[in-house]
Amino acid sequence: MSISSSSLSSMMDAPAEDQITAALRLGTPEALDQVRKLTDVGAMTRILHECIAYQRALELELDNLLSQRTDLDKQLSNLQKSAQVLDIVKADSDHMLASVRSTCDLADQVSGKVRELDLAQSRVNSTLSRIDAVVERGNCIEGVQKALETEDYESAAKYVQTFLRIDAEYKDSGSDQREQLMESKKQLEGIARKRLAAAIDQRDHPTILRFVRLFSPLNLEEEGLQMYVNYLKKVIAMRSRLEYEHLVELMERSSGNQSNVNFVGCLTNLFKDIVLAVQENSEILRGLCGEDGIVYAICELQEECDSRGSSILKKYMDYRKLARIASEINSYKTRLSVGAAEGPDPREIELYLEEILSLMQLGEDYTEFMVSTIKGLSSVDPELGPRATKAFRSGSFSRSIQDITGYYVILEGFFMVENVRKAINIDEHVPDSLTTSMVDDVFYVLQSCLRRAISTSNINSVLALLSGSINLLGNEYQEALQQKMREPNLGAKLFLGGVGVQKTGTEIATALNNMDVSSEYVLKLRHEIDEQCAEVFHTPADREKVKSCLSELGEMSNSFKQALNAGMEQLVATVTPRIRPVLDSVATISYELTEAEYADNEVNDPWVQRLLHAVETNATWLQPVMTANNYDSFVHLIIDFIAKRLEVIMMQKRFSQLGGLQLDRDARALVHHFSSMTQRTVRDKFARLTQMATILNLEKVSEILDFWGENSGPMTWRLTPAEVRRVLGLRIDFKPEAIAALKL
Repeated sequence: MSISSSSLSSMMDAPAEDQITAALRLGTPEALDQVRKLTDVGAMTRILHECIAYQRALELELDNLLSQRTDLDKQLSNLQKSAQVLDIVKADSDHMLASVRSTCDLADQVSGKVRELDLAQSRVNSTLSRIDAVVERGNCIEGVQKALETEDYESAAKYVQTFLRIDAEYKDSGSDQREQLMESKKQLEGIARKRLAAAIDQRDHPTILRFVRLFSPLNLEEEGLQMYVNYLKKVIAMRSRLEYEHLVELMERSSGNQSNVNFVGCLTNLFKDIVLAVQENSEILRGLCGEDGIVYAICELQEECDSRGSSILKKYMDYRKLARIASEINSYKTRLSVGAAEGPDPREIELYLEEILSLMQLGEDYTEFMVSTIKGLSSVDPELGPRATKAFRSGSFSRSIQDITGYYVILEGFFMVENVRKAINIDEHVPDSLTTSMVDDVFYVLQSCLRRAISTSNINSVLALLSGSINLLGNEYQEALQQKMREPNLGAKLFLGGVGVQKTGTEIATALNNMDVSSEYVLKLRHEIDEQCAEVFHTPADREKVKSCLSELGEMSNSFKQALNAGMEQLVATVTPRIRPVLDSVATISYELTEAEYADNEVNDPWVQRLLHAVETNATWLQPVMTANNYDSFVHLIIDFIAKRLEVIMMQKRFSQLGGLQLDRDARALVHHFSSMTQRTVRDKFARLTQMATILNLEKVSEILDFWGENSGPMTWRLTPAEVRRVLGLRIDFKPEAIAALKL
């Protein structure tokens, strides 16, 4: 079949024409040029169809537009009517714009006139003010002179204050008036100083208040503050000197009766005078120099406290001869280490301790109150507050408190040691008590001394006393606790027979009770001291120091428990030899039982009841004289001995299946009985023996797998796989090959 060249050419051009028709946009001039270039009939046909479709779309759009002609005509008619209204509006707006422009021009003119009038008025007012100032100045000068003549100094001060205010505002006029007024001001200042000084000398408080109030209007606030605070210092110094002289007089007259000399009252009155001076005069001080005036007064009065307060404390230390007593205590400790010696009387020391504590608490309370007063002021110079606070902590009174604190630590330490030693030396049995008197007495002394130390609010005192109490508990007190348990032949005395047995048993039980209760008391003491210190000491550093000491105190409880365990084991060691013969007889009992023998054992128990009787005989008589905790520990140690011994014996026997049942019955009887003797559980003590009985009860070797591993359920095996095989080997009817084949 032949193809003409023209047809071939048109076929080759078809794809290009397809692209042209695809990109053709009908209704544009470019579309006509593209149509003219077409040569393919198929493309022309497609274009023709598209043109027809496009024509139909245009016709539809044209019909749609023509359908809107009526509405458009109506709207056009309305717009023509609105145009006439707009012409009217435009004319009115032009007229209004002209009016606004005219009004604006007029407003600018009026505003300019107003500004001119305002400037003129301001100048007139300034002139009138200056005229009033000149008149007022004249009135002030005249008023000051008349007030001075009539000694109406308050009015004169007000006139001076008014003049100074006016003069500060109008400095460029009235130089002659200023000179006259300054002369009157100088005269008034001289009168105020002179009359205030005279009133201070005469202690005329109303007059002092009258003239000190004149210093503020005269711009002499700081001078007035100094004079008034000096007056307060003189009053306090005079009252304190009288108190101190009265105290010294009492010291000289009451050489035998020291209780009449009240150092605490003397120091209390000093602090009371200072606090009242600040509180009652705060309004005047604030009126002179604001809250800075209050801080200044507190600092100045603290100097008086440093002087008078330290004198009272030094006199107290001299009168009570604290330095000599401290020296005697130190030398007493030295002599005590080489032999017998006699130190100061602890009862006298206790009286001094109470006095010292009261003095220290007074000082701490006063300091805390004054420091909190300073911190409570809101508008104080930032540098003044910390400087004032530091003055309280570094003054001579604070140093005297530190000195007396040093004596307190020495005296309190001596008092604590001596009373603990005394409590140990006079230790005796207390009726209806499980412990001796030493336990309660020693911990009462420690509690009292540590409470007193915490009341000083001095961390070093607390740490020193805590360290001393730990040392006492760890040495002398623990030695006293263990002394009874170190007696030779304790077992012989305990079971020798006769009246002494009960007494010896009671003494041993009481010694163990002392250890048990002491362990509890140490923990209670630690908890109490921790709570009290938390209320007094708030800084992290102090809390960490207390925590460190208290941890050592807590270790003393563990030390007492260790001593208790050792003593309990020693006591059990005296009981077990009396039980061992019954246990040893178990070795002769056969567990290769027939049914007849098993039935006979049910009626005639071979050994369990004899063992329980031996335990009851040798242990239960100690229950009334032991603490519940100690008796439980005692019984459990005996049970440990019995359970371990029975395990050893049973591992050496041979069993029939009925023998395994017999062992299970024996173990249950032991658990039941011992459970009634103690408040703690005893099942775990016999767990290994019970598991041995379970194994020996099996029908065949392979049944152990029903109880082992994942099949054990809630039971925890105490026996190792090797021990299980060994127990299975005790059965006379189990073959070794089956036991060896087990996979445990």
